[in-house]
Amino acid sequence: MADTKEAKVEGKIVGTGGPAYEEVVVHPLVLLSVVDHYRRVEEDDSEKKRVVGVLLGEYRKGRLDITSSYALPFEEDEKDPTIWFLDHSYLETMYRMFRRINAKEKVVGWYSTGPKLRESDLDMHELFSNYHPNPVLVIVDVRPENMDIPTSAYLAENEIREDGTQREQKTFIHVPCSIEAFEAEEIGVEHLLRDVKDNTVSTLATKVSEKIKSLQGLEQRLKEIKKYMEYVVDGTLPINHEIMGHLQDSFNLLPNLNLEEYVKAFAVKTNDMMLVIYLSSLIRSVLALHNLISNKVVNKEAEREADEKAAGKGKEEKKGSESKDGPPSAKEEPAEEKKK
Repeated sequence: MADTKEAKVEGKIVGTGGPAYEEVVVHPLVLLSVVDHYRRVEEDDSEKKRVVGVLLGEYRKGRLDITSSYALPFEEDEKDPTIWFLDHSYLETMYRMFRRINAKEKVVGWYSTGPKLRESDLDMHELFSNYHPNPVLVIVDVRPENMDIPTSAYLAENEIREDGTQREQKTFIHVPCSIEAFEAEEIGVEHLLRDVKDNTVSTLATKVSEKIKSLQGLEQRLKEIKKYMEYVVDGTLPINHEIMGHLQDSFNLLPNLNLEEYVKAFAVKTNDMMLVIYLSSLIRSVLALHNLISNKVVNKEAEREADEKAAGKGKEEKKGSESKDGPPSAKEEPAEEKKK
């Protein structure tokens, strides 16, 4: 079984009789439910096992919208991939409950946290064929270090070689997958992000970190495009006119930065930003000098008070010693009287 996103097969591909999906769209509620399911299982079990659940959605004109999901009790043997357990009765009971809420949502497939395809996935996919003629498998990568789109969609197709040297068998093929949201979902996600933001980090630092992540993602995509173009030039990969069309459209959308208006606008914007930076540096220097002078004044006052206290203490000690010894004239009088 191929672990790559796109399975390369030779020969003729025959469908399973279900609808042909041109695109699979995953909605934010599904991603939140999958992550919550994974975190709950992770807290109960020390081992990081994958989780499995059911996907609900609607099919419209070649587009499959996955709008909801629910978790399933699932266990598998890590050593023997052919041994696994999935609760059928729980699946059917939950589906009947979901139908009472929204009858339009049907079982359209299942999800797994993978993060890659496994040997037992074809057998599990065959099980979900009882609930849908052509179910879809969506692998959701819940690893926090993953910066790419965390979803990958697959369909199972029958592979038949034209020469008849091998009997019919099923294999996974990759389906285009994207993440979209309805207007109500966008509002809910925005409120959720406001609630979970870290208040200890300033807004400016958050914006800078987001910009850095965006630029890193852009750099990675440009490297992938460059690598693909090199493979096409070398003849390693065939020319895909659809991909070339998308690349050409992307380049056509780039603005011409050599125009005088753009150059003037960039210069004005740069000057404004540099003026703000200059004023900020000047204010910071004035505040630093003010703090330095204030610190020196405070230190001088503290030294003067310490000197005054030391001088006062010295005078008191001197007066105390004089009072104990008495005045010098009182000591000399008895000696003079004795001489007389």
